[in-house]
Amino acid sequence: MKPRVSILAALLLVSVCAKAQDVNVEVLQRDLDHPWSLAFLPDNKSILITLRDGELKRWTPGEGLSAPIIGVPKVWAKGQGGLLDVVLAPDFAQSRRVWLSFSEAGKDGKAGTAVGYGRLSEDTKRLENFTVVFRQSPKLSTGNHFGGRMVFDGKGYLYIALGENNQRPTAQDLDKHQGKLIRLTDQGAVPGDNPFVNQPGAKPEIWAYGIRNPQGMAMNPWSGALWLNEHGPRGGDEINIPERGKNYGWPIATWGVNYSGLAIPEAKGGKVAGTEQPIFYWQHSPAISGMAFYNADTFPQWKNKLFIGALKDKNVIAMTVNGDRVNEDGRLMTSHKQRIRDVRVGPDGYLYVLTDESDGQLLKVSPKR
Repeated sequence: MKPRVSILAALLLVSVCAKAQDVNVEVLQRDLDHPWSLAFLPDNKSILITLRDGELKRWTPGEGLSAPIIGVPKVWAKGQGGLLDVVLAPDFAQSRRVWLSFSEAGKDGKAGTAVGYGRLSEDTKRLENFTVVFRQSPKLSTGNHFGGRMVFDGKGYLYIALGENNQRPTAQDLDKHQGKLIRLTDQGAVPGDNPFVNQPGAKPEIWAYGIRNPQGMAMNPWSGALWLNEHGPRGGDEINIPERGKNYGWPIATWGVNYSGLAIPEAKGGKVAGTEQPIFYWQHSPAISGMAFYNADTFPQWKNKLFIGALKDKNVIAMTVNGDRVNEDGRLMTSHKQRIRDVRVGPDGYLYVLTDESDGQLLKVSPKR
């Protein structure tokens, strides 16, 4: 499959289209110590927020932040590791299950990503009977590339995006969870139709592989397909539509180079036989993060947009979606000057953004009329 956007086209899109777009930004909460993810509780008011050092808190209008919710698992909070994603179970109204991904310590001082769930008490003060259902194996991270984004697909499956722990070759090794997209049932079991479930030596949880450091993932509401974005090294940030059993290239296929400016040692080029091309990539990395499709009626001018946070560029990238193609058409919050960690569309149709700072913020964003 040919890449949808060439390097030259990507450069032209960035230079011509990455203009600032006027938005209203309301600061809902300050003093968040490196927030990582958020989830909307069904009262349409409260928001669960993870803090990387290991706290889960609830934010409510007029009340602010709660005390830390009791019952969160112990996390390995070093480097990029800590408490990561938070997602409500599809049947939250009945089960009150809250799913968390987090970095977990091993026995040798290294860590890996783990995923589990607990029941949120009626008073929202406790996470009860937390159960870990998945552990990245082996544990190889010294503080880098945990991934951790989770998405339920509405068909009974949970997807978990895992980084390669900055151990590049492992993304191609099917006997390791590093650099993989994991697929489980919504109860945490391995589905029998996963592509490698009967392959000797392969991890049965794997759905797709060849992934570097995934930071954003969401279901496309128009196609029903899962979309995933990932950090490249120096250049080569990508958007992919990961399919069953396919190889997304890292580190043998990449449009980026090492941080030193030298080629990735294992790389054979941007296009390599047997690997999939991204649907979009950036030659100059914005350091992309959380992402959300806009399918609400609140702001018609945002219809069919994809919003992606940028950590290095410190803004939100707005992209127009047309089938499985995307074009970058502007940047939001260019004057805010904070690293963007997560981007979500709220039940009210506003964009909610978390900034990754020691004095991080929860922001409510809308277009200027």
